[in-house]
Amino acid sequence: MAQHDSGYKLLFAHKEMVRDLLLGFVKESWIDELDLDSLEKVSESYVSNDLRSRHNDVIWRVRWRRRWVYLYLMLEFQSSVDYYMAVRLLSYIGLLYQDLIRCGDVAKDKTLPLVLPVVLYNGRRRWRAPTALRQLFGWMPEAFARYVPLYRFVLLDQGRLSEPDFPSGRNVVAAVFRMEQSSTPEDLLRALRLLISWLQEPEQRNVRHGILEWLHRRGDSLDASVDWQQVHSLEEADTMLEDRIKEWKMQFRQEGLAEGRQEGRQQGRQEGSTEEARLILSRLLSRRFGPLPHDVEQRLEQAPLDQLESWIDRFYDAGSLEQVFH
Repeated sequence: MAQHDSGYKLLFAHKEMVRDLLLGFVKESWIDELDLDSLEKVSESYVSNDLRSRHNDVIWRVRWRRRWVYLYLMLEFQSSVDYYMAVRLLSYIGLLYQDLIRCGDVAKDKTLPLVLPVVLYNGRRRWRAPTALRQLFGWMPEAFARYVPLYRFVLLDQGRLSEPDFPSGRNVVAAVFRMEQSSTPEDLLRALRLLISWLQEPEQRNVRHGILEWLHRRGDSLDASVDWQQVHSLEEADTMLEDRIKEWKMQFRQEGLAEGRQEGRQQGRQEGSTEEARLILSRLLSRRFGPLPHDVEQRLEQAPLDQLESWIDRFYDAGSLEQVFH
């Protein structure tokens, strides 16, 4: 977890990443009013030792009209959900305000700047804890409600993100999140190639380096078969993943053929090459896509050998049952 946290801290040390995070995943209309060119990272030397101990969190600030908005990005990927996260974050934001007052970084009229707290969560369990402090108190007398702070944080639960949650068009943070969500080497490679195509400009070299460092720390959890420490560029990662996919397909084909032949022998179905190919394909389809519909079974029964072999070849690149046959 510590490697994961520090890897993300490297990513969000870059202005471009924070910009894409705000535009792509903070669903607030006023985000479009921010002067994103004014984004600047708050130096760790600027905050007190108490807040600096939150070494995996990142603090930025950005102009909104005439005011500063501070972005407190909490990067702490835990194995379990912290039900009282709203309380923890409230204490960290209180420390930030104390530091801002101590340094005199408040308006001339002594009003405090705005703070937007964001929790980036990537645990296996989906987040079910309250994101608003008031939700932790349960019922209270209406007369007492005014004494309870009005406060909530933005939750980005990566595992819960679905296709409609991802922004359309170029967004580097979205590509990183897609890598996190990848369930196959092909998914991982597609997301990596998005990053390569989007980060071609010389001025993006630092972002590329940050993503590469993130892969060094996070790569084993994405695909443990790749030696990520030996990857020195995103293009090298592309090549290694492509080689990994070729090996995976060859291994899967060999295992499928071996299992199909073994099952054919066990069931006594020694009726020639056509029947063997039909059995192999049926076995492969069932393993990946589950029980086969009746119409698919009929197609397998009626197909000649050359058609069965064509479907077997198509199977290894198909993402769905329909893509095998169409």
